[in-house]
Amino acid sequence: MFILVVGSTDISKIPGISAAGANLDVLPYTAPADADMLWWGRPRVVDWVPLDPQGHPTPAIITRAARIESDFPVTLVKAGTSVAPKAPYVETGAIPGLNPAETTSLPDGEELFQMGQELAHSLSSDDDPLVIGESVPGGTTTASLVLEALGYRGMVSSASPENPTNLKRRLRDEAFLRLGIKQGGLAKRGLIALKELGDPMQPIVAGLVSGAPKDKEIVLAGGTQMLAVAAAIRHMGISRPITVATTCYVARDVSADFNGLAEEIGVNTWSAPLDFSGSPWTGLSDYEKGYVKEGAGAGGAVWYAERLGVPTSQVISRTEKIYGAMVETNV
Repeated sequence: MFILVVGSTDISKIPGISAAGANLDVLPYTAPADADMLWWGRPRVVDWVPLDPQGHPTPAIITRAARIESDFPVTLVKAGTSVAPKAPYVETGAIPGLNPAETTSLPDGEELFQMGQELAHSLSSDDDPLVIGESVPGGTTTASLVLEALGYRGMVSSASPENPTNLKRRLRDEAFLRLGIKQGGLAKRGLIALKELGDPMQPIVAGLVSGAPKDKEIVLAGGTQMLAVAAAIRHMGISRPITVATTCYVARDVSADFNGLAEEIGVNTWSAPLDFSGSPWTGLSDYEKGYVKEGAGAGGAVWYAERLGVPTSQVISRTEKIYGAMVETNV
């Protein structure tokens, strides 16, 4: 089962913090459009494909390509987006995460964790792995805050080649001042870290992992955002095996030590060997220059496709076809 959890945080409204949308007006539609893209092959909540400020397409097209080629089952979970997808989804009742520099991010954090546990019981009835992806504009920033509060280096990847680290540091300083903590101040208090500093996707995914049967293979499909969830899970005392599957673009990002951080947290890693360097489309070939990198569970979707016997080259080819059709029809 592939689960895509779409959420939002008020952090994304801070100018310059998120590369998930070209402007603040379209950001509320970005995650729901990713959900639609995975389900139908094109957004229906809006009539355009989510782009970064430079015009590069959402990695949800990679996730969609992997699904088409391997036909894995999909469940969409709405976790606090202000706009709902048009595709069928599971409602959690979450609201968008608040700005942690000003107040507790997730007043209902414990309830969201419990919701995730309940979802796990209903979505874990077969022997297939549980592959969980996310789409949360501004989510690398909440990931950084959670990681630092738990005692890890807050080096996280960004959807842009220019990681807005100064903005993230200022937000961290303000949030930690509000809480009266320093780095590591919430160690061993994983759920509290998510509640105070995270976004609604995080406790729901943590609950999914916690509530799944002990013999269920768990793959968190994402980059440093999923490492933050994994870290919180470890700081809740949950020691079950977890793999974080991402793209090669995150794994080799010099601004984030993905593999080193994963080893420190205690999770396995896998990176999808994607290569769009030969693409005729700049929107895809620029992935090789550090744009976009990961999102909508792209790396984990490629992992799932490979598990089902579909080589990455086939997913790449399908991604090219999907994007080419979009360009030609001006979607």
